[in-house]
Amino acid sequence: MTFLASNALTLPQLSPAANLDGYLRAVQQFPLLSLEREQSLALKYRTLDDLEAARELVLSHLRLVVAVSRQYLGYGLPQADLIQEGNLGLMKAVKRFDPTRGVRLVSFALHWIKAEIHDYILRNWQLVKVATTKAQRKLFFNLRSLKRALGAEQSVSTEQAQQIAKELSVSAEEVMEMDRRLAGGDTPLELPNEDGEWAGPIANLAAENADPASIVAEAQDQRVQAEGLQKALQSLDERSRAIVAARWLADPDDKAPTLHELADRYGISAERVRQIEGQAFKKLRGFMVEPA
Repeated sequence: MTFLASNALTLPQLSPAANLDGYLRAVQQFPLLSLEREQSLALKYRTLDDLEAARELVLSHLRLVVAVSRQYLGYGLPQADLIQEGNLGLMKAVKRFDPTRGVRLVSFALHWIKAEIHDYILRNWQLVKVATTKAQRKLFFNLRSLKRALGAEQSVSTEQAQQIAKELSVSAEEVMEMDRRLAGGDTPLELPNEDGEWAGPIANLAAENADPASIVAEAQDQRVQAEGLQKALQSLDERSRAIVAARWLADPDDKAPTLHELADRYGISAERVRQIEGQAFKKLRGFMVEPA
């Protein structure tokens, strides 16, 4: 059992939901780790499954999650919830961290912390289909800061929308629509009518695919697929796995490297990168369709 599946890190006195101010003070008390200490702990957890080593790695980086959570306070969600989701991302990062790659945990963990917070915000934002594509998700999370940079206090002008659209590779119409949605706020799903009975938009929403058995089955299928993908990736050599991860499994907010950029990184031609990518996908498809 890994520490993610255990209660090794469930410390009541460190619950942001119970006492946020106390939590913020407490996380500042955990010392930052030197490079040597970090590598030693990471190797202990990676090779010996030492939960205490993993625990120290997590606790020393809780202040990082707090700092990241402050970047997302404008979405109307409690900071305590953002921190809890970010902490989950931090634990996932510790579980996957490889100290032999020459990268500090603080840099590696940022991706996982932001990914969990982004997912939480999108799950809880009560706007229908607010961000359905990678470009729209990037627009959703960057529109407010870009508006401030352009000096737009209220809704964006046509000229400002065009500037933002160019920056984020979306259309000006998408910028205007997202700005209207974010400015509109949430609509209560239940409101009392004149007779005192509860009604509202929720009364007109049909619950599709709400059968509990179907929901559980779908969740199980997704878990099996995710586990299958991880096993399939492990079947690749290190360079092929790195190329596939960089091109297709990167953070939604990050721009995937081009074939030429990867060619420069590995000292090969862009055509060779394309061939490696194609061979990797062929192997992954073959691995995924094999009977379990």
